[in-house]
Amino acid sequence: MEHVEATLQQRAARPRFADAATRYLEESQHLRSADVTAWHIRLLTPYIGALELNRIHDQTLERFIADRRAEGVTATTINRSLEVVRTILNRAARSYRDAHGQPWLGGLPPLISTLPESRRAPYPITWDEQDRLFPKLPPRLARMALFAVSTGLRESNICGPQWPWELHVPEVGRSVFVIPPEAFKSKRPHVVILNEVAWSIIQAQRGQHPIWVFPYRDRHVATMNNTAWQRARRDVGLGRVRIHDLRHTFACRLRAVGVSMEDREVLLGHANHSMAGHYASADVGRLLNKANLILNREETRTVVRVANDAPHVWIKGPARAPQHNKRAHLTLVSP
Repeated sequence: MEHVEATLQQRAARPRFADAATRYLEESQHLRSADVTAWHIRLLTPYIGALELNRIHDQTLERFIADRRAEGVTATTINRSLEVVRTILNRAARSYRDAHGQPWLGGLPPLISTLPESRRAPYPITWDEQDRLFPKLPPRLARMALFAVSTGLRESNICGPQWPWELHVPEVGRSVFVIPPEAFKSKRPHVVILNEVAWSIIQAQRGQHPIWVFPYRDRHVATMNNTAWQRARRDVGLGRVRIHDLRHTFACRLRAVGVSMEDREVLLGHANHSMAGHYASADVGRLLNKANLILNREETRTVVRVANDAPHVWIKGPARAPQHNKRAHLTLVSP
């Protein structure tokens, strides 16, 4: 009887996936990807959260993969979740120890297989497609999507802008947002230029949260690619459209109205080694005028449609438009 009780106590003390995931999240709070990692863990927990770590392998993940595929989720997104599982199992085997110094996961962690990925061509949406898709989204998500096609920001930067990043520029009568290096993909500051639509959204978001520009239930949003987005795009026959395609849409519309490659790179935050340095290298007023050009639907309609029909037309980049100013200068003035 005592042996049975000891065995039961030993089993109860064995860490579950949820235990290891919680510890990993606590250790990863300083990482830029912490919120996205937490989102993946929330998806995984109903499937493997209660399992002991040595019971997690390809077979125990099959139902998770099948359900995600049934929801129309891409192999790439599913693989990001599986990579989180890999990371946590590796930590449990190599770093996490119990009170007796034993690893949480004995032996080598299992190899978690990933799905084959097919690289999809960008799909910039037309104005007509935008008019069909955005009204199907919940208001909060619709504002974020509209902000995305108006600024060209990546999903993580749409979800994560903070009010302390706002910087007033008196010369243009509005603000910009300066995304710090630790929150931007290229690890350098990026100035977000707000055209008329983006500025109106910022104004509408004021007062909703002291820190986050786009909060949800008083919290930071981890992703736009939720069930509401997936359902809306499916309902209007745009199942191939990804969140990142909103960034492609902004880029394509800039090209359609003749914005030069150099200015597009600045607006999109691409690395540009010809700049004077970081964000003190472009004129806000001039770039604001460029960003406002995309609001002319007639000017942008044709090229976006062609881009959808033949992505190779624009993926390789256009011929450069004549440059009247080889290098402009930006002066940011604190409020």
